[in-house]
Amino acid sequence: MDRRLIVEPLLPEADALRAVKAADRIASASFAPSRRREYLSWRAIVYRELGPVAIRYAACGAPYLADRPDVCIGVSHGAGRAAVALSDRPCAVDIERYDRDFARVVPRYLTLAERSLGEADPRFGAAAWCAKEVLCKLSGRQGLSLTRDLHLTASGDGWIEGCVGDGEPIRLSVRDLGDAAVVWYL
Repeated sequence: MDRRLIVEPLLPEADALRAVKAADRIASASFAPSRRREYLSWRAIVYRELGPVAIRYAACGAPYLADRPDVCIGVSHGAGRAAVALSDRPCAVDIERYDRDFARVVPRYLTLAERSLGEADPRFGAAAWCAKEVLCKLSGRQGLSLTRDLHLTASGDGWIEGCVGDGEPIRLSVRDLGDAAVVWYL
C-alpha cells in the first residue's frame, strides 16, 4: 500500500451524494448541510481511492476499514477541504484554518516550552493545534490532556515532533495551504 495524504476541496453536495453508498446518504440525511458535505466528501475520497470499502468507527470515534485490515485511514475536514490519510500503519491528519482565534486558547493547549517552538511564526498556533490533534488520534485514546499528555518537542520547516505521554517522539509532517495548516502522520 502506498502511504498517501489526499487533501481536496469539499465536493458540491449533489456530487458527493452520487459518489457515496446509499447507507452514507441515509446516515447523513439529518446532518446540517455543511457537516453533510464534509462527511460525504471524505467518504467519497476513500471510495474513489479504495473502492466500496466498509467504513466503521472504533470505540474512540476513529474511522477504520472493516474489510481492509491492511489499510489504516485518518480523516479530517475544515477550511472547505476534506483530508484523508491512507497507510499500512496507524495514521492521522488534522486541518485547521489560520483565521481561527488560536491566540485566545493557546494557554489551554500549549505549554510555555511548546509556545517557544514557534514564537516567530504567527501561523504556528494552527499547526500546533493540528499536531496535538494528530497525536491524540494516533494514540487511539480519549480524555487526554492537551498540556499534560500530548507534548510537542521540536519543530522545523515542514515538520513538528511530539509524543504522547513519555512515548517515543513522532515526527509529523506540516503543510501550509495558504489559508490553513494540515498536519499528518503516515
